[in-house]
Amino acid sequence: MLLKVKPLHLLAGRPIAILHEETAHYLNLHAGERIRIKSYGKRKEIVAPIDITGGRTILSHDEIALSQEITKELHLKSKGIVDITPALRPLSLSYIHKKLDNHKLTFTEIYSIISDIVNNELTEAEVAFFVASTYLNGMDLEETAAMTQAMVKTGHQLKLNKQMIIDKHGIGGIEGNRTTPIVVSLIAAAIDQLKLNAAMPKTSSRAITSAAGTADVIETVARVEFSMPELQGIINKTNACLVWGGSLGLAPADDKIIQVERILALDPEAQLIASILSKKLSVGATHVLIDISYGKDAKVKDRGEAEKLKDKFEKIAAKLGLNIKVVLTDGSQPIGNGIGPLLEMRDVFLVLKQEQNKPLDLEQRSVFLATEILSFVLNMKREEAETIIRGILLSGQAFKKFEQIIEAQHGSLGFLDKIKLGRFRYDFKANRHGTIAEISNRKMSHIARMAGSPADKGAGIFLYKHVGQQVKKNEKLFTIFAETRDKLNYAIRLSQRTWPVLVK
Repeated sequence: MLLKVKPLHLLAGRPIAILHEETAHYLNLHAGERIRIKSYGKRKEIVAPIDITGGRTILSHDEIALSQEITKELHLKSKGIVDITPALRPLSLSYIHKKLDNHKLTFTEIYSIISDIVNNELTEAEVAFFVASTYLNGMDLEETAAMTQAMVKTGHQLKLNKQMIIDKHGIGGIEGNRTTPIVVSLIAAAIDQLKLNAAMPKTSSRAITSAAGTADVIETVARVEFSMPELQGIINKTNACLVWGGSLGLAPADDKIIQVERILALDPEAQLIASILSKKLSVGATHVLIDISYGKDAKVKDRGEAEKLKDKFEKIAAKLGLNIKVVLTDGSQPIGNGIGPLLEMRDVFLVLKQEQNKPLDLEQRSVFLATEILSFVLNMKREEAETIIRGILLSGQAFKKFEQIIEAQHGSLGFLDKIKLGRFRYDFKANRHGTIAEISNRKMSHIARMAGSPADKGAGIFLYKHVGQQVKKNEKLFTIFAETRDKLNYAIRLSQRTWPVLVK
């Protein structure tokens, strides 16, 4: 059926099509069912679920409203003609049902699901059922390896002419744990100093369940979205990058699944492993450090669970021919002082610049991880690697490298002074004398998000105290920053109800 295009000035993160009720009735279509859309006379097509509208409030019966994801992909203009046909129910749905019934999936079945996710053949609700099936029933090593391979094969891959491609990844869940920009700067500076034929192309995610992801933080001072040729230019200049992986088409199924996980606040273990390893394989990594943090409110609750996850990472990486090292770190409390994009970037700046008020816990963890990477990559004694890393940090080489990376990504550290912290703020104070016994990552994340983080770059939390430190009654424990009064009030009510810092 031929219809006139009515563009929707809407970026929904997925294709959206709206039909008039008369058109839908004629085609025997119902809301949520799929159609194939292609520009009249062209071969390229997109599958999209439909919504339906009545009367003439939005559409006439000979029009179709399309989101920008469709008009951009098919190069459509207003009143252009498209040909639409009902789309068959994807075969991959039967495989999702199979997993919901707790049966093992083959590589072909998993590839079918991942391919349909990439091609928007599955609705958000159907992707949510897939996420739920892996959360409830899990995946064994073969299934997880298959999902990793499928994610890589359905996306682009970065090709760098380097002997070693170095990468690192933390599994997340620890607030303020912004080690990545520091570690990347340290390792890239070490590559220069030691004249290694290597690069560290770090692609990072935005926040899923935390108050900020590395990409959200870097975005306060630089661009994080680039094309593949632009990315290669940045790496050629600096031997590193700090970009958002979602803009590159590297394992694109992962980014679409993450969108659903964010809504559900779920991060199934199999998906976590496949997400991390697929991105590493997509950039051609030869050496990867995986940081598994564990603690009461972390994604991994205790050391025993962390050891099991480490074993799975190592076994799946071996199946995929990927050289990895897994370290276990303390995730019992937030790292650094800032929680939220601008506050976390300030912590990174203070460590790299070696300012007197730098957060020592963030520095120590970053040095530890960078040391582990260098000793792993060069098969070097840990003491020797740490001497090199600390020398690079103290000499200012790491800061210069960070500045170089930011400038290559069309940014400037001067932007730190232009972005202001939320002008509405609230000091949360101790209700008694004592010692800080616990700081909840989960509660802190929830409060910071209610305050507007990560969408509002100046929103978040500044921590004055950490576990084990003494505190006096009415002394400030943390300050909440928000860009609107309403968001601040939401965060205040939540903090007063949940009490995220325990004083004993």
